[in-house]
Amino acid sequence: MDPTFTETSDRTGIEIADPIENARFELYTPTAVEPTPVSADQFYFPVDSAITVETSAIVVPKLANVLVRTQSGDLVADNADHVDRSLESGAYNVELSTAPMKLYLSADGALDVRHDDSTVTIAFDRSTEIAVGARSFHDRPAGTITTTGDPVGAMRAISLLGSALKTTSPERSFPTLRGHPPLIEVGDEFDAPEGIERPETGVRIEVPADYEYVYPASSLAYYLGAEVVPGDRPRLVTDSGFEYDLAGPLGYEETVGRVLRQSFLLDCVTRTEGYYQVDLHEREQVEAAVELDFADLYDLSLAERLEAYLSVPFETIEACVPDWNLTTDVMATPDNAEVLPFVANDLALVRCPGEPTTASVNPTPEPIDEFFRSGSDAPADDFTRSTTDAAPATPAQREIFNPEPAETVEHAWVGEGFPVGANKATAESYRRRVERSAPEQTDIEIHVVCNDERMREEGVVEEFYGLRDLLQFDVSVHYELETDELRDLLAHPADFVHYIGHVDDHGMRCPDGHLDARTLEEVNVKAFVLNACRSYAQGEALVESGSYGGVVTLAEIANSVATEIGQILARLLNCGFPLRVALAIVKDTIAPAYQYSTVGDGGLALCQSESGVPIELVVRDAECSFTVDVIMHPVSGYGMGTMSMPVLKDGQTRYLSSGVIDTFEVSAEELDDFLDREAMPVKYDGKLYWSGQITSDTF
Repeated sequence: MDPTFTETSDRTGIEIADPIENARFELYTPTAVEPTPVSADQFYFPVDSAITVETSAIVVPKLANVLVRTQSGDLVADNADHVDRSLESGAYNVELSTAPMKLYLSADGALDVRHDDSTVTIAFDRSTEIAVGARSFHDRPAGTITTTGDPVGAMRAISLLGSALKTTSPERSFPTLRGHPPLIEVGDEFDAPEGIERPETGVRIEVPADYEYVYPASSLAYYLGAEVVPGDRPRLVTDSGFEYDLAGPLGYEETVGRVLRQSFLLDCVTRTEGYYQVDLHEREQVEAAVELDFADLYDLSLAERLEAYLSVPFETIEACVPDWNLTTDVMATPDNAEVLPFVANDLALVRCPGEPTTASVNPTPEPIDEFFRSGSDAPADDFTRSTTDAAPATPAQREIFNPEPAETVEHAWVGEGFPVGANKATAESYRRRVERSAPEQTDIEIHVVCNDERMREEGVVEEFYGLRDLLQFDVSVHYELETDELRDLLAHPADFVHYIGHVDDHGMRCPDGHLDARTLEEVNVKAFVLNACRSYAQGEALVESGSYGGVVTLAEIANSVATEIGQILARLLNCGFPLRVALAIVKDTIAPAYQYSTVGDGGLALCQSESGVPIELVVRDAECSFTVDVIMHPVSGYGMGTMSMPVLKDGQTRYLSSGVIDTFEVSAEELDDFLDREAMPVKYDGKLYWSGQITSDTF
């Protein structure tokens, strides 16, 4: 379903809604307007749907980045410095950034770009017909490749992942120009639908025909549009005869990851010679470290650029590479080939670990032992969220293990067992990401279920869902649901369920018994938090029965800690953080949160962030000022390669939006202004605060 346009209800203007992504945005006008559907062909960039309105101005209710181009694509204005500009009469395309969908304006006439403290206005010298176009960030695979259950079959399928690339220029480092790879399923013989063809990039990856070599090459093969073929030793080869050893002194998986990160970074730098000739922070860093002519590189073929990129030692540019978002451990089994399109779409670093029953796996991890609250660490009136104080270990509980740590922000695991500190993902949960249909309503429907009178304190999470402008939430609170009522609620289509109560081997406790999620035939709740003791088996069952993903626990959880964690998770999800990232932030703040994990698609977000890319701050005192680390987290629609410009200091510099983008020294006034812009978590001296509740005087 394409984005829709309606008149706003509380002031004059238009509301744009993307029903697939549960996203909406508003543009305001001086007087009432009537949206009229039109063809989308008049826009320089592709859009899904478009309307026209007659007005003298468009007001953007954020300090959005505005790029003005001629109809032929030449960039004539960039408001990165927030300086007002006037352009003489002409035919213009205007790109509005930071909205939860791609938005463009098309109009003829003279225009002004004006700014105040919180808005940007595109004003015309008279009433003008303005076309408004929108493109959803949702992207679907073009089809499904069937491959055989052997490494060579997996190679053939991975070789076609690059068919989704919308360009082989450096601009494919933008997430919206990569496209979702086609799906993979394992069958009896190889078959690829007509039209799914690998681009002619002149690049191939040669690896031994073993899953341990094939799977880790998936993200790199996708990004380079490379063919993956059997070879005696792992290497990257181009048609011109260039060869690069992928074994490397640090090992095959590490070397492949470095090639991906290096080629991606240098593409992001080189693309500043193309459609987006902007000041990029990473370009400034790279230019100081290497001697590459990026203007010349932009016009080369992908293979020629790659050869130039890899002539630079990784150590030379390592400090310039943005913090990588995700590592995915994929067990080397034939069926796991089906997760590779999703892994590649995330540009994840891929590892093939050994079996979780090996000696490196601790079936009773130390963090879990430390978190049981039956000893003196727990308050006298505290209690755990199981139905007994000391439930025995189940066979599933003994499958909990510690995976090898990952250096990336997020970590996923595809295979047997329950990993501590990582998202347990499955092909089925990933597939629901692209198979989901548009909801019947654009409100975000949330249900808070409290099945224990003593846990009512956590019920205040209701207050933390829906504290957002431009989004509509429908939040319901239920107390003491019986088994049939809880079963019906989980079968009802909804966006989110936050369960507060007890879980044991029999299921989720209700006043009349237990509801075991393993007995459910249908679950239509997209995501959930099961804030109860040892809820991972119940959470896994919810995913198997239809949910996309959720947050679960791996151990006994003291009520006081669970209450605090539940409230923080609610706030973070409301700010647009995905499940995995929200939990990672909690873990950095509350040590016992290491007993929480995610199951299913941990990249799922309940709603869009106000800025597109969720932001967190780390604030420290400095002499007469503050230093602020700005941390950004890639999400669906704003993946690796997205650019952002934090409105924290005057300037025109943009940053790649992943990890700690930079450290800024700001005055108290500048910090307060930034805290007022949107809801975000703020860390100071090891404690977590919320931007809407603090000022610089708090620190």
